[in-house]
Amino acid sequence: MQNAIINITNLRLRTFIGFNPEEREKKQDVVLNLEIHYPADIACVSGDEVEHALNYKTVTKAVINLVESGHFLLLEKLVADILSECHRHPSVTYTKVRVDKPHALRFADSVSLTLAWSQ
Repeated sequence: MQNAIINITNLRLRTFIGFNPEEREKKQDVVLNLEIHYPADIACVSGDEVEHALNYKTVTKAVINLVESGHFLLLEKLVADILSECHRHPSVTYTKVRVDKPHALRFADSVSLTLAWSQ
């Protein structure tokens, strides 16, 4: 089996994330990194036919809509929802999602949370 791995790196979005009053009123920056696996056997030998590949643009648009229209108290909930969105697509066999919250701690570059799912 040819297992394709799509990596979406440093997707910068804004959302409501956090439970402090100021975090609930103003969108904050988040940075997403996604790793999505799917079997690419047919896509590799199909003669360059698009319908045999996972459309990463479709997945990314759904994730962007989810994140930018959402309100999340916990980073865990945000990451879990993104993970669910990615593996809604039937051909996906594994997904790992990391979300960084760049301004979460004063003396740190970022705070991040990673979750993974496999079929």
